[in-house]
This record gives sequence, structure tokens and C-alpha cells, in this order.
Amino acid sequence: MLRLALVVLWPSFLVATVAEGFFFSLFDPHDLSISGIHPELPPIAVYTAGFFFFWAFCSLASMLTCYLVLPGPRRPPL
Repeated sequence: MLRLALVVLWPSFLVATVAEGFFFSLFDPHDLSISGIHPELPPIAVYTAGFFFFWAFCSLASMLTCYLVLPGPRRPPL
């Protein structure tokens, strides 16, 4: 189980790092707004929240990939 968690979390961590770099090289944290509301957060807090958002999204994608790769019960062909 630990191996599966590492197989999911490590690649998603690396991809989240790259995604955050690309995203925040295009958008300034001060220019971002949520439903028209500009949060008064320091940029480091926005970077941190963005990283964890990207990491969670990439982890979900990795978990879905692992789920689809695992063999399931055999069904007869249609």
C-alpha cells in the first residue's frame, strides 16, 4: 500500500511543481480573484495554496491511472 501511495504521490508532486511554475509565470498572485473578490493574502500563501491545488489535482489523475491499470474481474466478451 505504501508503494502504491508513493507511485501516486511522487510523480504528481513533480508535475505539480512544473504546473505551478508555468501557471505563476503567467499570472501574478495579486491579479487573481475568486468570484470577483480579491483576497488579501501574501504571495507566498497564494503560491502554497496553488501548489497544493495542483498536487491534489495531479494526485487524482495518478490515482485514476493506477485504478484503470489494475486488473479487474474477467468478463466474457460481448
